[in-house]
Amino acid sequence: MKFARILFQDKILFAVVEGDKARPIEGTVFDEFALTDEVYPLSSVRLVAPSEPSKVVCVGLNYAEHARESNMPVPDEPILFIKPSTSVIGPGEAIIYPEMTKRLDYEAELGVVIRKEMKDVAPVKVRNYLLGYTCLNDVTGRDLQKKDGQWTRSKSFDTFCPIGPWVVDDIDPNNAEIELYLNGQRRQASNTKEFVFKIEDLLSFISGVMTLLPGDVVATGTPSGIGPMKKGDQVEVRIQGIGGLKNHVA
Repeated sequence: MKFARILFQDKILFAVVEGDKARPIEGTVFDEFALTDEVYPLSSVRLVAPSEPSKVVCVGLNYAEHARESNMPVPDEPILFIKPSTSVIGPGEAIIYPEMTKRLDYEAELGVVIRKEMKDVAPVKVRNYLLGYTCLNDVTGRDLQKKDGQWTRSKSFDTFCPIGPWVVDDIDPNNAEIELYLNGQRRQASNTKEFVFKIEDLLSFISGVMTLLPGDVVATGTPSGIGPMKKGDQVEVRIQGIGGLKNHVA
């Protein structure tokens, strides 16, 4: 299934996407729900961020090639940091280039959306707790990341976490093509099979550190090929089996 949040007549609704149509649901995607009889063409609604996370838990250096291009060692255990909920935007929204940074980078990532509360979950049980997978852009003020020596400021500005366009529950998260296009030119291309830490081990590790709540998002790391964006640029994250997340820089 494809789960989305749609804006229709000033109301935000959860919906299931079927082809070029959206069917609102009764209930919540994080619990029991039923499809309604209403059907809206996607052209008549606006897709918003498919989740409202309490936090976005991010993983650094989860592709060996990205670690090498960053001149950092491949980690022995996951490197974690957090983006605030206020950084989240949806498809089509603007990434705002703040005056505080002089280099604004894209980072294409597979996002994992949590369905039910997770704490100390064994790897073999992880998938029972997941709603599905989405596209994510871990926007970064690269100069600030290097200046600060830790990553909070560089990753946390408002609009620095586009996610969407929807959540898909039927892909193999450990074997999906991932790409990023800047103004129509491909800048990143890899496959999640290159993860240093696979989804099950990663989510189990994180749940041992903190409780993950329904709607929380885990950003699983970016492949090599990171680079800068400028005002006016169009950026798209594409993931096999999910689709494309398009945003622009303003």
